[in-house]
Amino acid sequence: MRALIGRLSDDELRRPANPEWTIAATLLHLAYWDTRSLWLADKIERGEPFTKAEVEPEPPTWINDICRPFLHAIAPRDAARLALRTAEEVDRRVAALPPEKLWPNDKTSLLNAFRSEHRREHLGKIEEALRS
Repeated sequence: MRALIGRLSDDELRRPANPEWTIAATLLHLAYWDTRSLWLADKIERGEPFTKAEVEPEPPTWINDICRPFLHAIAPRDAARLALRTAEEVDRRVAALPPEKLWPNDKTSLLNAFRSEHRREHLGKIEEALRS
């Protein structure tokens, strides 16, 4: 993610990544879900149980749709910086948590230890958009 953001121009950040999001908005989409992970990490650190209301909807389409105007309202370079900063912070926080408190080790945990899976999916789509 760091290497990709480091090489992207402001014009490239404004390019469509898909019909709904620019590349910058896609990065902010990742930041949104990473921020949710930070919130979940806080709960784990405080020893608070997860509630049914906190379960991510499946699919989370309505959340992504509602966030879209906000994702596009942030300047592309600021969006990229925020996405990277958030990813680095959540990676540090999750790495510091006991693995037995994270999904998949704890099947009741809402915090997936493997944030990279979601990022890889979207970063791959960004790379495809840049090639086309």
